[in-house]
Parts: sequence; C-alpha cells; structure tokens
Amino acid sequence: MITVEEHNVNGGLGSLVAEVLAEAGVGIALQRLGIPDGEYAAAADRGWMRQYHGFDAAAIVALVQKRD
Repeated sequence: MITVEEHNVNGGLGSLVAEVLAEAGVGIALQRLGIPDGEYAAAADRGWMRQYHGFDAAAIVALVQKRD
C-alpha cells in the first residue's frame, strides 16, 4: 500500500493508515510518500513540490511498477 500526502509524512494520512493496519493485525508493506520530517516546502507551485520531493505522478507510477 502506498499513501501520498502534500505535507510532512509523520502524523499524516500514512501514519493513520499504519495505525489502523497494525491494530487490525494486517501485515502488508506500507510506503508513505510526502515531505520528509524536518523539511519544509519552498514557496513554489504544487507541481514543483511534488517533483522535488519525489511524489509527482511519474514517480508514483515508477514506484508502483517497481513494487509489482
């Protein structure tokens, strides 16, 4: 499973999904994409931010194909 968020990874959607999976005893791989903790997005448009942090559409497709 892959989660993608346009903010810091910790404390976001991916963290919530990880908690739910753990509580349910579901043992699947989870990869969270987003802005690494300690980093803040520069003032730029979304496209630039997604590409810079590696979660634009092309990067997500490549990741899914690699995991398949």
